[in-house]
Amino acid sequence: MDAIRAEDLIDLIRAWRDMFAAQREFLIALDGKVGDSDLGITMAKSFAAAYDAVAAEGPAAGLTKLLRSAGATMAKTAPSTMGTLTATGFLRGAKALEGKDAIGTPELAAFWRAYTTGIAERGKAKVGDKTILDVLDPVARVLEAQAASGAALAPALAAAAEEAEAALERTKTLVAQHGKAAAFQEKTRGLQDAGATVGVLLVKTMSEVATG
Repeated sequence: MDAIRAEDLIDLIRAWRDMFAAQREFLIALDGKVGDSDLGITMAKSFAAAYDAVAAEGPAAGLTKLLRSAGATMAKTAPSTMGTLTATGFLRGAKALEGKDAIGTPELAAFWRAYTTGIAERGKAKVGDKTILDVLDPVARVLEAQAASGAALAPALAAAAEEAEAALERTKTLVAQHGKAAAFQEKTRGLQDAGATVGVLLVKTMSEVATG
C-alpha cells in the first residue's frame, strides 16, 4: 500500500476493531495488575462503535470526516480515561490531515505527532510517565525521520512498529505517574504498561494493514 485513502481507513478501523476484540481479555488482565481492569472493555467497545460510524459514513466522506467521526463516536461510547484520550488523538489527527485525500509517510508522521500531542495535553502527561506516550512519541519521531528520508509508507510503518515494540520494553523500567497505577509507584517498575501496550497494538495493526 503506497498510501491510506478513505476506503483503506475504513478497512484499518475494522482491523483495529477485530484486533481489540481479540485482545480484550489480555488487556483486561494486564490492566488489572495495577489498574481498574476496564481497558480491554474500553478499547473493544470504542473501536466497534467507531467502525460502525465510519462504515455508515462511507469512503465518500473523506479522510478528515471519517477520522473526526471515529473520534467523536469513541468519546461518546467509552468515556473512560483511555476512551477519552484515544478519542482526542483521533480528533487531533483529523485536524492535522485537514484537506488531505491520501495518507503517505509525511501525512502519517503528522497524524501520529498530532495524536501524541493531543493525548499529552488532554491527559496532562509527558514522556517518561509510563503511559501510551512512551510508545507513541518514539513512533512519531521514527515516522518523522522516515518521512524526511523519503521512505514509502509500508517500510516506514514497519520501522515504526519495530520501535513501538522496543519502546514498550523500555516502559518496564519506568514508574507509573498517572491513574490508579500511580498509587503503586515502585511496584509498577518491571511491569509492562497497559496503555503503552495499546499504542503498540495500534501501530502494529496499522503496519500489518499497510503491508497487506
